[in-house]
Amino acid sequence: MSVTLPQPIAAYFAADRTERASIADCFTEGAVVKDEGNTHTGREAIRRWKAEASTKYTYVSEPFAVVEDTERTIVTSRVTGNFPGSPVDLRYSFILEGDKIAHLEIGA
Repeated sequence: MSVTLPQPIAAYFAADRTERASIADCFTEGAVVKDEGNTHTGREAIRRWKAEASTKYTYVSEPFAVVEDTERTIVTSRVTGNFPGSPVDLRYSFILEGDKIAHLEIGA
């Protein structure tokens, strides 16, 4: 199933599929990512987070649902790969600031 995502979020998932090294460019300078109990603040920390995740696991993320409210955009995505519990449906909670992501929290 194909979903229509806001441009900054579509750019995030596109970079996650093809150019993970550039994923930090989707975020504001002071953006925050919360994932697996850790908080990563700023583009450089986000770049390191994605690089580490990419070396530990090979995976594909396929968004299949999106819900928007006044504050957040929640995207549910099926993530399949070589990690424990695969496949899993994860919820990506995005807060946008202009054409960038200011906050992302990933959870089950």
